[in-house]
Parts: sequence; C-alpha cells; structure tokens
Amino acid sequence: MIVTSEQLAHYIEKVRTEPDPLLCAVDTEADSLHRYQESLCLIQFATRKESILIDPLEIDDLSALGNYLAEATVWMHGADYDMTMFKRQFGELPAVVYDTQIGARLLGVRKFGLGNLVSHYFDVDLPKTSQKADWGKRPLTEKMIDYALDDVNYLLEMGDKIVAHLKELGRYEWFLESCEAARQKIIERDVSLEGNWRIQGSGKLSPLGLAYLRALWNWRDGEAKSWDRPTFMVITNRKLIEWSQDLADGKQVKLPKHYRTSRTNRYHEAVDSARALSEAEWPARPKKKRGRRDPDFDAKVDAIMKIRNDTAEKLDIDSSLIAPRATIEAIAAGDETSETALLKWQRECLDL
Repeated sequence: MIVTSEQLAHYIEKVRTEPDPLLCAVDTEADSLHRYQESLCLIQFATRKESILIDPLEIDDLSALGNYLAEATVWMHGADYDMTMFKRQFGELPAVVYDTQIGARLLGVRKFGLGNLVSHYFDVDLPKTSQKADWGKRPLTEKMIDYALDDVNYLLEMGDKIVAHLKELGRYEWFLESCEAARQKIIERDVSLEGNWRIQGSGKLSPLGLAYLRALWNWRDGEAKSWDRPTFMVITNRKLIEWSQDLADGKQVKLPKHYRTSRTNRYHEAVDSARALSEAEWPARPKKKRGRRDPDFDAKVDAIMKIRNDTAEKLDIDSSLIAPRATIEAIAAGDETSETALLKWQRECLDL
C-alpha cells in the first residue's frame, strides 16, 4: 500500500521505466454505500509487472498519479463510475480509457461482469466477500486487500485477449470508437445538482406530485447530509415517488417508526412548504419530444429494426449495442439524425 506522496512519486517514476511505461490498469473503491458525500477511498493500479494499492485517504498530493494518467492508456472494467471518480479527483480523465466490458460485449459475451470475464478467460472464480465493504475504514483486512487487487490483476492480460479477438473479427475500430465515446460522455456530463430531484419514475407524477417530490427530495438530502449517510438510508427513491403520489392524491403518508421526532417534524415542514405553493409555482412536467409521426413512421421503425436485429443475429451480439429502440424511433421521427445519435460503426451496421 502506497501511503505517502513521496512513495507515490517514486513509484510512478519506476513505472515510467518499464517496457510499457504508459500502460496500466486501474480500479477504484469509494464509500458511497456508507457516507453522504462519497470519497475516493482506494485506487488499485496494475502494470504488467505487479499490482499495488494507493491510499488517497492518506496521501496529501496525488498529482504524480494524476499527471501520469493524463498521458496514459488505462484499462478499466465498467469504466463509467471510475472515470467519474477520476474526473472529480483530478479534474480530467486519462488520455485513453479502454473498457474490458465494452470489448467483451462487442465480442458477443452476454455475461460481462468482471467475475464473469475472469472466469471466462482464466477459469478463476473471484470471491465477492468485500463488494459492500466500507472502504473508508482502516486498516483494510486481508480479504479486502485481496478483493481489491483482484479487480486489476487480470485486466491487462484480459485486454490483450479481447483486443486480439476483436481484431480477428474486424471489430477493433468499433471498440476504439465506443471507448472514446464513453470517455467523452463523462467529460461532458453535467454534475450540478439542479434537477437531480427528477428521479426515475417522476415522469408519471402530476405537477402537484412533482412539487411534493422536489420538497421531499430536498428534505431527504438534508437528512442524509446531517447524518453523513447515503440518501437511500433515509428513504429510497421508490418510496419518494410513492409518497409524492399519495400526497398529491390527498392521502396521509405513514412514516417509518424508527424516525426520530426531529426528522418527522422536518418532513412535515417540507410537505407544508410544498402544499403552500400556488399552482403557478408547481414544477412543470418535462415536455416530451414528439416527432412528426408521418404515415410512414411505423414502417421506417420496422425497417430499421429488422436490419438491426438481422445484423445483431449475424454478428452474435446484443442488438441494443447497435442501437436501442428509442434511438431508432427518434431517428425515424426526425428528432435525431443518425450522425448525432449513432457512432460510425453503428450507422454502418444499420446502413444509415
């Protein structure tokens, strides 16, 4: 475990002298299941020679790693979350990010979790004992250390196998394009809190229901922050939707018995604030794009879907990789163009 800035700088200097000086595999662990504001708690880092752990909770200055990653080609698995953590920590992403999950799916692998792929490529079963561990606690147990290192131990060799197979099938360019698109998506993602209360399921609520949801979301956020626990420990998103619907229908909400009086009182204050709003102050429902549904719309969708499904079957990959149905409908309706909605390789598969 690297625990000081000096150790980290020295180690990165050593990595730069290896045969593949700008190639590594990386994973991260955070405490999102245990804290309100998740923190980067552990960085797993592997070269072709070894795997090590870096402790961002102890290290004052991570710039040696940040500067290295800004130049490096980094292999990750299911990279979206890890890229998000790195963007937050360093303000930028690695120069190149290759994702074993993307590569495996382009090869037609249907079970693409890290454990599934390690079993598939190396006939090794990884333990799952530390999946929900509190990575903010120290010292780490031996089981946690082994679990963390296993997240990067296999990635570089797995990447070699995936790339070789992709090249055999003529899909390597698809992989490069897909990985860069995923990286760009993180770069462009808006991380502001504005509108975060519009959680999944909120689209079915009336404007009054949305007013209650917004008030309850802010109430829950405040409770979680003062308690320093994830918001789901206060109440789940699903329950927030149910409560908002019930309140909009004039029903009483039965709060959990374990709530303290102070939390219950703040809940009622939030509900009262929403109830006091005028209709003009209620949030509006998002306007859905309604494309020009010409008489040929359904025929266009069916034609593209047939090409997609036939192509996916021929390639033996999940058809949604080529294009989700919603994207196809948006293109057929004229809400999107194939150039903006699809990658080059996807357009070629659909002959668009």
